[in-house]
Formats: sequence, structure tokens, C-alpha cells
Amino acid sequence: MAEPGKAQDPSQAGADWWRRTLETALGPPFTTGNCVDLLQNGEEIFPAMLESIRAARRRIEFLTFVYWTGDIAVEMVEALSERAQAGVEVLILLDGFGARPMRKELVKDLQRAGCRIRWFRALPRWQVWQDDNRTHRKILVCDGAVAFTGGVGIASEWEGSADGPEHWRDNHFRIRGPAIRGLRSAFYGDWMEETGTIADLINDTDDVSEAGDVELQVVLSQAATGWNASARLQDALIQTARDCVRIQTPYLSLTATQTEALLDARDRGVSVEIMFPGPHQDKRVSELSASKEIVALLQSGVTVWRYQPTMLHSKLITADGEVASLGTANFNGRSIFKDNEVCVNVLDRRFTAMMDDVFEADRADCEKSTLGDWKSRGPFRRLGESFSRLAGHET
Repeated sequence: MAEPGKAQDPSQAGADWWRRTLETALGPPFTTGNCVDLLQNGEEIFPAMLESIRAARRRIEFLTFVYWTGDIAVEMVEALSERAQAGVEVLILLDGFGARPMRKELVKDLQRAGCRIRWFRALPRWQVWQDDNRTHRKILVCDGAVAFTGGVGIASEWEGSADGPEHWRDNHFRIRGPAIRGLRSAFYGDWMEETGTIADLINDTDDVSEAGDVELQVVLSQAATGWNASARLQDALIQTARDCVRIQTPYLSLTATQTEALLDARDRGVSVEIMFPGPHQDKRVSELSASKEIVALLQSGVTVWRYQPTMLHSKLITADGEVASLGTANFNGRSIFKDNEVCVNVLDRRFTAMMDDVFEADRADCEKSTLGDWKSRGPFRRLGESFSRLAGHET
């Protein structure tokens, strides 16, 4: 421990250093007594979520940005409806933009079963200045005892095992322990905007039992003007790292500040690896807008990986083998300027090592980008990049 009034040498950074840095930069303290389980792809994620829904006896809180179509869209409605009919209080919050493709008959099924449904900033709305600020959070909490968050939406794209272009590659996480309070806070923060009260929360605040020995920090990021908590989190992880940073994101669009932070990390000798989708990308504009910055990163020695088999939708940052950051935020303009997000920082070497192993396993399905590849971009591609950069915070 550093002497009072004397700063610790960053080269000796460990768990205590990371804890102090992230708590100071972001606010919420780490909680102890938690358990985090990694779930990969729909074949693991959806059965676990459905099992917890079906086991709920008191209350279910469900928030998602994406609710599209597919078998899982129907199965989720059936499971939630059955619980509501059995007397479980089911609260459902759907983003008014991201969940618009949801079939109307499924919404009616939920309502008939007694589920309480709200739409976050439903469209169209007279407060047009709010139309572009969404809730991108994905949260499921059952009986205040088990919670899920990560990158997965409710749609056929996430079904299966990421074994082809029609099924996306993603991670989701099951959490038990006191950190669930932070995830419930994220739910009720958005729920209150549509109901005008947190009375529902006050009626259900039973204590949460310890479930393990993992330290977690839940970070809530609100849509705002200027840098939000997601931006501070990403910057803190990059600036604090002294050995290695690994970033996995489906959408990469870098600000000048983020690019400078990554370049500074390389100047300190930090190994930086970034992985994002290759040929299967549902929003190509994001990659186009970041091309200039990617060239600068490659020139500095940053390693860039392009995932090949399908759309990569995982959101993950690991740093120095000490901390892993997961949740709903992308490494893009919308997550740091536009959308409500929730991130979970895991201060545990065992878990971080596991997530580094996951990164390396995904890396085996990647192509490594070279500076020559990016410098040889044709004139039509460069024109598209110029137009994409005009989108700014939208990418």
C-alpha cells in the first residue's frame, strides 16, 4: 500500500490500484460476494434465461433494446406469460425503437396474461429531441436473486451456436449476489421514465445473499450531452493499463480522444488488440467511419482482428489480466454519447483469464488486418468513408 499522501507507482498496479482507479473514475463501489457465469451464444444463453424465468415465484424484471422475431421471440413470450398467469409480477420494458419489429400479437399475448409492459420513448413522440436517445440495456432479473446482462437481444439472429452467418456470435452473463442491486437500478432508472415512479421497486427490496467471492462494479451510463459513464469507463481501462488491453466490439467508431488514448497506450508499451466483425457486419457504416483511425492504430502497432464466420456481437474489454469489463456498451459513438447502457466490471484474475481465453478462441476464427490492407482501399471505399464520418455520434 502506498504511504499516505504518496501516489502508488503505476508500474506496480494490481487489484487495489484498479479498484481505486475505477471507483474514483466512475463512482459506484465494487461489491463482494458475487458469482458470474459466462454463457456463449444462444444455445447456452436462452435456456439459462428461460430456466430462471420459469423458476420465478415473485417478480420478473425484463428490459431489452432488441426484440425482433424468431422462435426465441415466441418462447420468451410463452414463458413470461405463463409466470404472469401463475401470479408472478412481470414487468417488461421494451425500447420504442429497437423493439419495434416485435410482432403485435406477441405484445397482446403478454398483456392478456397480465404482464405490465412499457415502451421506452415510444415512437412517434412529440419530444422529438429524445427520439435519438435510446435505452440499449439488456437486463433480466428474476426474484431479485439472479440476473442476466450482456450483448444478446431477443431475435433469431442470436439462436444456435454461431455456426453460420445467420446466427451471431455473442456472450451473455448470469450474475448472482449483491451486484444485482446495480442491475435492478438500471432497470428502474428506465422504468421510472415511463411510469413516473419507482414505487414498484420500493415494494420489492429484499436483501441479496452472497453467492461467491467475485468483486463486481455496476456502471450505469445515461444518454447525455458530452461524455457519459461508458466513455469514462473505456478511457479509464485504456489509460490505466500497463501490460495489455483487449477490446471486442461489434461496432467500432473512434473519437479523436479515444484514438489518442489507444496510441498513448502503445507508446507506454501496452499490447493493444482490437477485434470486430469481418465480412458479416449488419452496420457497415460503423467500420467505414473508423477506417482513418484504424490506419493510425495499425501504424502504431495495434493488432486488429476481423472475425470471419458470422456477425460478432460480443462486447468485452480486458486489461492487464486483472479486470474484465462486460455489458451492453459498444466501442462506438452511440454508446458513449447517445444511449443508456449498463456495464459490469469484474475484478477477478480467474474470470479475466477465462475471458482472455474466450478472446483467444475467437481470434482463431479471425483474419489479422495489415497496414497494407487498409492503405490499399479504393477510391469508392474512401468516398463511402467520408460520408460515413458525417454520421458522427450515430455510428
